Amino acid sequence: MEALQKPNKTAMVWQQIRTEVAQQIQQEPILAGFLRATVLNHTSLESALSFHLANKLDNPALPSQPIREIMHEALEADPQIAAAACADLSAVEQRDSACNAIYQPFLFFKGFHALQAHRVAHWLWTQQRQSLALFLQYRISVVFGVDIHPAAQIGLGILLDHATAIVIGQTAVVEDNVSIMQSVTLGGTGKDCGDRHPKVRRGVLIGAGAKILGNIEIGHCAQIASGSVVLKSVPAQQLAAGVPAQIVGKVRCAEPALSMNQAALAQVKRRLSK
Repeated sequence: MEALQKPNKTAMVWQQIRTEVAQQIQQEPILAGFLRATVLNHTSLESALSFHLANKLDNPALPSQPIREIMHEALEADPQIAAAACADLSAVEQRDSACNAIYQPFLFFKGFHALQAHRVAHWLWTQQRQSLALFLQYRISVVFGVDIHPAAQIGLGILLDHATAIVIGQTAVVEDNVSIMQSVTLGGTGKDCGDRHPKVRRGVLIGAGAKILGNIEIGHCAQIASGSVVLKSVPAQQLAAGVPAQIVGKVRCAEPALSMNQAALAQVKRRLSK
């Protein structure tokens, strides 16, 4: 007997999106034209994603059609981009309490849109097409309010929650299954050149407004409390808080990025006060 082939994850996610969107047309007929044009008229997630993002990034200098062609080229050349999009969709659906179905981030969540457009810009950067990559970065920042340098390395299963005012610098690394809230900066400390931005390991949760600066490491499954300014490396599975940030306790869950427990700092303070 021939070995059974695994179902194609991208195709499965795409079918789920189509099914959900078809149901939405029945519930909200006024959106039928938009939903058909964006989803149901396409035969693959790659086609729909390039169409949707290109329309959002459309501008007089580089209209939607050539942007779509660029995105189609990237998605065809690197299947990992579509695989990453599926992982990101799952991350949003599982972790964002405002998300009730997988079609919602695909159509409406700008954190997801900014991240997928960045993945195309990153592919362009690796192909030595740096001017075009930087142009896309500029448009992503204008349209979505998210500024990620095209050279930054972003893993799979990433949640950019709310996304507004997120900044990620050129030499930053964000590994798999990381959750980042709004107004977070992964930046440098000044005019230093070379490797100068944070390395965020898997499973990390970064709270709203946190600033992580310099070539430092946030260890796997660590958590950064909202509003913190982190200037030194944080060990794995530790909770850092304050300005400047200090280690205030150990993370009690396996992966903070998945649990999304924003009240962890208050819980630590209660434990310490007993």
